[in-house]
Parts: sequence; structure tokens; C-alpha cells
Amino acid sequence: MAETNGATRQKMEFQAEVQQLLHLVVHSLYSNKEIFLRELVSNASDACDKLRFEVAQHPELFEGDGELKIWIDYDRDARTVTIRDNGIGMSREEAVAHLGTIAKSGTREFLQRLGAEGQADARLIGQFGVGFYSAFIVADRVTVRSRRAGLPASAGVLWECAMTGDAAGTFEVTEIERPERGTEVVLHLREGEDEFLSGVRLRELIRKYSDHILWPILMRKERWDEGRGELVKEEEWEQVNRASALWARPKQEIAEEEYVEFYKHVAHDFEAPLSWVHAKVEGRHEYTMLLYLPQRAPFDLFERTPRHGLKLYVRRVFVLEDAERLLPRYLRFVRGVVDAADLPLNVSREMLQDSREIEAIRAGVTKRVLGLLEQLAKNEPEKYARFWREFGRVLKEGIIEDPANRERIAALLRFASTHSDSPEETVSLDDYLERMKPGQERIYYLTAESFAAARHSPHLEAFRKKGVEVLLLTDRIDEWWVAYLPEYKGKPLASVAKGEMDAALLSEEEKKAREEADERLKPLLERLQAALGERVKAVRVSSRLTEAPACLVVEEHEPGMQLARLLRELGQDAPAHKPILELNPTHPVIAKLQAASDEDFAEWALLLYEEALLAEGGKLEDPAAFVQRMNRLLLTA
Repeated sequence: MAETNGATRQKMEFQAEVQQLLHLVVHSLYSNKEIFLRELVSNASDACDKLRFEVAQHPELFEGDGELKIWIDYDRDARTVTIRDNGIGMSREEAVAHLGTIAKSGTREFLQRLGAEGQADARLIGQFGVGFYSAFIVADRVTVRSRRAGLPASAGVLWECAMTGDAAGTFEVTEIERPERGTEVVLHLREGEDEFLSGVRLRELIRKYSDHILWPILMRKERWDEGRGELVKEEEWEQVNRASALWARPKQEIAEEEYVEFYKHVAHDFEAPLSWVHAKVEGRHEYTMLLYLPQRAPFDLFERTPRHGLKLYVRRVFVLEDAERLLPRYLRFVRGVVDAADLPLNVSREMLQDSREIEAIRAGVTKRVLGLLEQLAKNEPEKYARFWREFGRVLKEGIIEDPANRERIAALLRFASTHSDSPEETVSLDDYLERMKPGQERIYYLTAESFAAARHSPHLEAFRKKGVEVLLLTDRIDEWWVAYLPEYKGKPLASVAKGEMDAALLSEEEKKAREEADERLKPLLERLQAALGERVKAVRVSSRLTEAPACLVVEEHEPGMQLARLLRELGQDAPAHKPILELNPTHPVIAKLQAASDEDFAEWALLLYEEALLAEGGKLEDPAAFVQRMNRLLLTA
């Protein structure tokens, strides 16, 4: 037993949000309380993995003991269950940081989402890395003893937390003497949880949840005592899991339940995966991959350093966690393992940068993930729709980042469109191509801040009238990726808010009417240009408007106005392109403008421009002046 080394015992309180979150975790997961063992064994396994990784660079961290193991024991008299490992361990600072804080970067967001989706919904919990706290489902007090590998025995740490009495909601941290490295977690069970004070029950849970753990899990042997009429523990320890790499076994020998439990372990998720692929690649580069698609996006999906990605093994020996070089960033939602046969065991991140083998593995993994997504899209559209809702925005990044697979990724994109007139993103580019009008040569789209803004955009008026479908793009990244996909299967992508209306969509009568309007309204166009000055590049007659009096467009090869606004919001310099004001020659407002007096014309011109700017989603330089101007003109109308 470790003893304090004379250091001051420090008492700390959980943050208020963390206390609330801890309460939710415990009560949300209570219906499946046995998972506490799975989570704690997974943590112990991760600690062994991390030590194995660090030992590649610092062999002295083994401290003369290179056999990594996990021990599980129970004590009926003390009513405790103990999970111990000789992995990497924790320093005092790490114990405070990792055990005293839940979901450090997203606690408030997590609470909001739990409140929105129901406090009893445990599916969200796995997204925030709170597995350790599942211990409090069955325990009212938890004691953790640990020492980080490489630190002296005097640098051990004791962490204690009780959920009852006056000390509830607080934890204590004390420096202790601890000769052995690694971590020991002792659960002091609540009343009514005696089922876990049984070697048979604990073995059952290990086989159910942790049989695939690579490190040996040891428990004391037990024998039947006739006199006492019960099983009694012996001093000798025995291995109770297979400790075999699940991915190395033939697929036909692996049950679906095993795949699911392995995913929960490797991804630290409480929910089953959406789908997975298990494959072995042979040839010049040999490797095995087991890749999973989660059901839900983790809270840190858009952070630069997500917590759990792909684990890299070499000949079943763990070498790297979150091996980002194995996957492009746009596939960062993928979880699982890759086991290579041709890499050195002491592989480092620096070696990954210049490794041909890694590049080959990366290409192979990317191909398999895209293939899995294509299968879902084709054969299980409901599953794919769920995937798209969770990860669609991330997948779009692939259009920019992965030119080699650009068309495959493009085929996987889904959009809202004027065809369905619904915000649900269900339309693929192939769907669009099948519905194109005879003679139509372009795929039309519109970017906007929201579906409502896109749906009511004046740029769609002529397209709706002609029954031409337009894709409605409302994610911020849409402004970027469309610039990297000039065409799809030979059909150019074209924004309906850029350039002139496509002449191919206009009848001869419409073209003639446009020419006549150009000539008839020429004096008005020149007058408007002079009144608006530097606000616009030009003023011209529109072929795209049927209901609105005016709209703003940019030249076909210039960045859109939405992109310019986004760049300014991000603090970047936006392109200094001025928009073009287009007029609907048949609208009564235009007739009103023509009849305006010289003193009112400038006011009407500016009002027309500002209304078009608002319809585009832009912001007024002086909203108060706009309101005053509109009121003044309404009174004189």
C-alpha cells in the first residue's frame, strides 16, 4: 500500500458544470452500469499502449519491467473492485488535469446538447471522453494511485473522490511514495452492487467487453471450497482474456458483436458504429485495416487535434496513436486500427513524413473508406443519409484537399435543391444530371447563409419559371470547395448569382425582349450608374428576374459576395470586386424610378441598391439611414 511522503494534501472542487455533468453521466448510464469495467479496462489498455509508444524513443521507461499487463481484483470484505496496470501512469499534474476535469474543451456545449436531446440519452456521452467517470455508476468513492514512468518513487500521486457526505463534489490529491509505475483504480462499491464482488461475474464482463484487449488481463485463480460452500481466491494469477488482435483474425471467425465492442474500445464511444470495413492488403506493402464510421460526430470534429483517430500497429505492436498521416484530414472522423508488416517498430512521427510505405497505406485506407461510403450510398441510403448529416461538411473538404479522388468525393456529396424545395440534403450530382433539361449544359447552384435565404433569393426566379433545378448550398465551406470543382462528368458548375443569365436557357423571344429593354432603358441605366457611383461596377438589364425589381451579381470568374463577407468575418482581406446591379425591366418600381424627380432619384437609386444588397444577405453600412430613406420615400409616393 502506498503511503504519503509528507506532502500537503490538497482538496479541490469540481467546476459547477463538471459536477452537473458527472451527475448526468452517472444517471444516464445507470441502465447499463456494467460498462464501467469496459471503460476502466480500456483506459488501462491505453496506458499500456502509450508506454509502448514512448519506450520506442526512451527504453529506460520500462524500468526493468517490459511485460505490460492489466490486473483486476475484488475484495468482498472491503467491498472494492480494483483495476491496475503497469502502463504509462500519471504525474500529479496529469491526475488533476485528466481526473479533475471532464470534457475540458466542451463541457458547456455538452450540457447544452444533453439538455436538447434529453438527459437520459447516453449516446452523447462517448463523444466527450468521460469514460473514467462511469466508475461512479457503481461506486460512491473512487481512489486512484499512480506514478508516471520515468519519475522517482516519491512522485506518486493519490487521487480520491467521494460522491456522498460533506465531501461530495470534491476531490483530494496527495503526493505519495509509489515504487511501481502505472495506475491503480479502486472502486468502493455502493450498496446494492454486490454482483460485482464475484470473480465469475467479472470474468464474464471481461470476456464480453475486453476479450480483444491486446494486453493480458489477469485475475486470481479461484477454487471451490466445500467447507465454505463458495469460490475462494488463490494467490496465483491467470490470464482471462485472449489478448489477440481482433483485426488479425479471419473475418468469418469474428461475430458482429465483437466488431461492435472493439469499436467502442478503440473509439471510446458508447454507441455502436454506423458501419465498418475489415480488409487485408497483400503485395508490395502488407497491412491490415479495420476501419469504422461512427454514428455521431464527436464534439471536437472541427478541432485541429481530435482525440481518437487511427491507431497504428506494426506486427500487432502499438506504435502510434492518432496517426494523422494514415488518413487525409477530410476523413478524420474514421476510427480504427492499421497494422503494418513492413515498418520498423521504432517508427517515429518524423519517419512518417517521408515514408513511402505510409503513403501507400494512406492511399489504400482512403480508397477503402471511400468505397465503404459508396456502398452505403448505393445499398443503404438511410445509413448514408445519417452519415451525411453528421459528417457531410467534413467530407466536402476532400474536394479541396484530395485532387486524386475529387470526382469520387463529388459523387458522394448531397445537397438541398429547388427540385425538392426542402432543406434536407438528399440530392446527388448524379441525381441532378439525370434531371437536366434538354439542351442544358451546366449544373447550377446558389450559395447562401441559410436555406431560407437561398430559397427566397431573386436569383432563382427565372430558373424556377423555366423548371431548371438549382442546388442550394448553405454551408460556409461551400464557398471554397465549388472553386475546386469546375465540372462534374463533363458538365461545368455555374453559380446563378454570377455573370449573365445563361443564353442557352433563353428563348429567341426573351433574347429579343432583352435587347429592346437594353435600348429603351439605356438612359436610366446611365443615370443609375452615375447616382450609385463606386458602389457598383455596372448597371444592366436582367434576364434572371421575374418578380424582384433588382439584384446584385458579380462577374462569372470573380469570388462571390458571400465569400467576400466570410473572409471579412474571418479578419482577412476580401477581394475588392464591386457588384453589378441588374434591373427587372418589367417591374413597376423601375417605372417609378424612371418617373422620379431629380431630387428624389438619388434616394430611389440608393434604396433599390440597398434592397438588393439585403436580398443577397449583405449588411448595410448605415441601417438607420436606410430606414429613414425608406420612410421618407413612402410618404412622398
